[in-house]
Amino acid sequence: MDILHLVDRLEELFNESRPIWLTHSVIVDEDRMLDLIDQMRVAIPEEIKKAQQIITQRDRIMAQAKEEANRTIAISREKAEKRLEDNELIQAAKIRAEQIIDEAHKESSITQREADKYILDTLTNLELHMDRLLAQVRNGIKTMQRELYEPTQEQEDQIPPEDNLL
Repeated sequence: MDILHLVDRLEELFNESRPIWLTHSVIVDEDRMLDLIDQMRVAIPEEIKKAQQIITQRDRIMAQAKEEANRTIAISREKAEKRLEDNELIQAAKIRAEQIIDEAHKESSITQREADKYILDTLTNLELHMDRLLAQVRNGIKTMQRELYEPTQEQEDQIPPEDNLL
């Protein structure tokens, strides 16, 4: 389940709660609150699992690129060995083998850069998503703390002024 949806449900639960008269406190349905907290505990590790899957995918892409480069290098070596019969053929084979090796390295580098960019973009998006969630949670905590610990105007009116005590 989407963590943002769970945060919305938590806010909805708070908004539906009954206020305690003369305070900034509310009465919250304990079962619903604990259920939402449990769902959040399940949802957050899912986001982390997605990030780990992305890293695994990058590693797989890197391994495939290296395997392709090694295969290309092996093919070029085989071709070079077959052309050892004649001196001109040897020179041509060496040049072609070097070209193939260079191309394989370039392709491997390009594939690696693309995989790294994809992973960076995905992890950046995940970080932004997690930052928004964290900001929402912190705002909720601050709101709850303000409501719990700041006296209301009615409570301040009930406190006698210090001048009247003398």
